Amino acid sequence: MEEEAIESPLVRRLIQLVGPVVEGFGCELVELQFRREAPGWVLRLVIDNANGIGIDDCARISREVAHLLEVEDPIEQSYSLEVSSPGLDRPLKSERDFLRCKGKKAKVVVREPIDGQNQCIGLIEDVTEESVTLRTEHGIMDIPFTRMKKARLVIEF
Repeated sequence: MEEEAIESPLVRRLIQLVGPVVEGFGCELVELQFRREAPGWVLRLVIDNANGIGIDDCARISREVAHLLEVEDPIEQSYSLEVSSPGLDRPLKSERDFLRCKGKKAKVVVREPIDGQNQCIGLIEDVTEESVTLRTEHGIMDIPFTRMKKARLVIEF
């Protein structure tokens, strides 16, 4: 799937610094954003692991990352650090995300219609380097990553 924004050198540097800290806690760095929002600059880390993420995980990783960034000092301006889980309806951004969620229900929005549809909802059946196969109510659909605009899990209660 195409990235919506080009990673800046600062974001790449932050991923290099923060990634090993997150992995050291047995977690995965799902997403890192550094952007200006209403209250000012925000460094947002989204983390996950196979057992799910709790508040204690976020707090521990936040402390370690804050300490590391204080020592390394890669960010010139003041900012707020946020560490969170991706949530139940997590975005699916990579082949690895889709593989992890195989067998779960996903909603995929495409750039151009596929079989007249702008979005597809179905169970993730298969994942390759090039595409995702969904079992929808209309049958099997292969969706190339290059045609995806966005995707996320669908949570039903």
